[in-house]
Amino acid sequence: MIISLIGYMGSGKSHISKVLSQKLHLKLIDLDKEISLKNNLSIHEIFQKKGEIYFRKQERELLEEILATSEHCILSLGGGTPAYYNNMQLINKHTQSIFLRTSVKTLAERLLKQKQKRPLIASQNDEDLPEFIAKHLFERNVYYSQAKFTVDTDGKEPEQIADEIAAFFNPQDFRSHH
Repeated sequence: MIISLIGYMGSGKSHISKVLSQKLHLKLIDLDKEISLKNNLSIHEIFQKKGEIYFRKQERELLEEILATSEHCILSLGGGTPAYYNNMQLINKHTQSIFLRTSVKTLAERLLKQKQKRPLIASQNDEDLPEFIAKHLFERNVYYSQAKFTVDTDGKEPEQIADEIAAFFNPQDFRSHH
């Protein structure tokens, strides 16, 4: 069984997936990291040098590959992954998808601190960020809301969120079928 985490950038996917993989003793696959490794470039560099369309195609190919070959794992997806092609259908078909729902206020506070590392918002003015996030989130919620489970993350510690996610599943679900 694959548990996939989806949500907007800054919702804590990378961090929570780490905590969850330790808690459930499952391998962790971070889709952005895989794309970065395969291309030998950071995500930022791929966006700059090859463009977003190239990135989205790579993302789709690797997503298909991971879904076809991985048995039990935690899969941390990029913020935009569910919004392209029919990725969300694929994600729901092959994984237990969890939407980490986070308020615009919380996202804006977190993302302000890490703006330079985020290609999609690096050029935004600080004061415009909440509005940008709200608009972007509105477009993406169409996809995020299709997840099988939703967990609200505001005001919670990563450990607490990981516990909530783990509670959806039976530990037996992760035993190998040998």
